[in-house]
Amino acid sequence: MIRQINRVTAGLIFLLIALIINISYIQVFQAKSLRSQGGNQRGLLAEYTRQRGPILVGSQSLAESVATKDSLTYLRKYAQGTDFAAVTGYYSLVYGATGIEARENDVLAGNDSRFFVDRLQQLIANRKPKGGAVRLTLNAAAQTAAMNGLAGRTGAVVAINASTGEILALASSPSFDPNLLSSHDPASIKKTYDALTADPKEPMLNRPLALTLPPGSTFKLITAAAALESGKYTMNSVIPAPASIPLPGSNKTLGNWNHKSCGPGDKTTLKHALAISCNTAFALLGMKLGEQALYDESKKFGFESSFDTPLISATSHFPTGLDQAQIAMSAIGQFDVRATTLQMALVAAGIANDGIVMKPYLVSQVMAPNLTVLQNSVPQAFGRVMTTDNAQALQKMMVDVVNTGTGSNGRISGVVVGGKTGTAENSPGEAAHAWFVAFAQTANGPIAVAVMLQHGGGATEVSGNGLAAPIANAVLRAAMKQ
Repeated sequence: MIRQINRVTAGLIFLLIALIINISYIQVFQAKSLRSQGGNQRGLLAEYTRQRGPILVGSQSLAESVATKDSLTYLRKYAQGTDFAAVTGYYSLVYGATGIEARENDVLAGNDSRFFVDRLQQLIANRKPKGGAVRLTLNAAAQTAAMNGLAGRTGAVVAINASTGEILALASSPSFDPNLLSSHDPASIKKTYDALTADPKEPMLNRPLALTLPPGSTFKLITAAAALESGKYTMNSVIPAPASIPLPGSNKTLGNWNHKSCGPGDKTTLKHALAISCNTAFALLGMKLGEQALYDESKKFGFESSFDTPLISATSHFPTGLDQAQIAMSAIGQFDVRATTLQMALVAAGIANDGIVMKPYLVSQVMAPNLTVLQNSVPQAFGRVMTTDNAQALQKMMVDVVNTGTGSNGRISGVVVGGKTGTAENSPGEAAHAWFVAFAQTANGPIAVAVMLQHGGGATEVSGNGLAAPIANAVLRAAMKQ
């Protein structure tokens, strides 16, 4: 009997120790993740008693918490909510947080460990605790121009300070109003959320970061970069450019958009081929360079990488294990090549920045509740994609695209603008995607932009120059004014 009692006692002690270990593990190691889960109403309710810090662009508040007379104490409000929703996200009683609201929650909610001294001062002074502030890199005028340009059409825009990596615009359309998800009425929130998630236009999809699509002829910039970096080509190299070519191993042919040769004797220079977006020239060039060269160059620009801005981007992809026909199509941004709008903005930025791609980022400063700056973001290089000489050669080629080629709607009087159009084909019966990527040389360094209109934004005739370039033009103009 005593032996059995000892065994039961030992078992109970073991279970008690296991319980203590488990509770300690949860409280110490899992506390942060459990607190930040969207369904954790207790954590959210506790945060609603504290004034959440603002999300700023310059001195303008995109999101701020205002006092109420109801039990939740503070209500989150979004100025120009629809225009900036892709960045701010929402802060919801029912569905938690998304966007910067989620990624910078510890700062905005006042839970960041860097606020320890400030919280102590608040306690001693008997002041109500407040959250910290986050200042973004966005240019308000450029963001507004991007959303106005998209005008509700399905698409995305990203603008970047090429020399620093600061994201100046990150626009997604169609958008949604985060104010409707941040109310204190759970029934209304659920109704709005259900309608948004059921909408076939997917207004809550963050298109510039989350959506990957074939980039079409904008990918020819990477093929051109690979050619220049190989040391076998210059921008004046003469390359084959017939009206059409047979795709090896198939009964299909690839032709140019105008069904014509790109130059006399079915030949042209690399520079002219980019200016007029010659499909056959770049398909043949891609096969000559080979899959590995194209893959390596795309990877240098950021393909196969996910960027933490701190919003997380999807990974752009260049396929491998290709046959010759697939290499030809991939070299012009078709087949299984997929890229985010952010990625194609980085391609233009890397070229404009003399061959160095900077890591993109959205948060400029983190501030304490009293707006004392705790952290300034420091630009960081992602990597070199080209030599300076080759990058400057490709810049000239892109300027020719705008001045004498397919990108005429990118022109800005008195400003050096380089660009590349793209029309990415889809499955039969589906409209093509319209692309335009560009850079503008300014006194404060180059600004790069990428515009994507999914399925042409609903247009009956899809053209990168006709649809996407005017939006890029407006965004660049707005960004240069400030």
